[in-house]
Amino acid sequence: MDFLFDFTILHVLISVIALVSGVRLTVAFTKGDDPYSIKFVFLVSTAANLLTGFLFTFHGVTPAIVIGALNAVILLGTIAASARKSSTRLWGLSYVVGSLALLYFNCLVFIVQSFQKVPCLHAMAPVGNEPPVIVSQGVLFLVAIAAGYLCLRRTRRPAI
Repeated sequence: MDFLFDFTILHVLISVIALVSGVRLTVAFTKGDDPYSIKFVFLVSTAANLLTGFLFTFHGVTPAIVIGALNAVILLGTIAASARKSSTRLWGLSYVVGSLALLYFNCLVFIVQSFQKVPCLHAMAPVGNEPPVIVSQGVLFLVAIAAGYLCLRRTRRPAI
């Protein structure tokens, strides 16, 4: 096996950990909880996912690079808000919204990568802008809005 294949597998495993821990953190937010262990796993795996994503061969600025850079900025803000969330309601809100945004972008990349790399999905949408991709992204957006509403409604510090 070659290094790139092994590195890709590592990156995918880290991505799955970030996705699963992000969903678990979102469920905890909807209950008004903030479990440290899940938060830690989510933030660390998301940071590792970004780092490994930027270590792939660079072929110019692509949507993946733009989303990765945006995620890096959101991650830094979310980590800062996580550390200070008990200070004010605004920090608590920033932490929840940042975490949800990170999860949303991770899921969005998962959808795009799935349609590019999984043969049966790629056959349905070889270009990437066909209805199955657009519908998947639309459903993700609606789920993210609903989850965001539930999280902010039940979070202890939802208001500014």
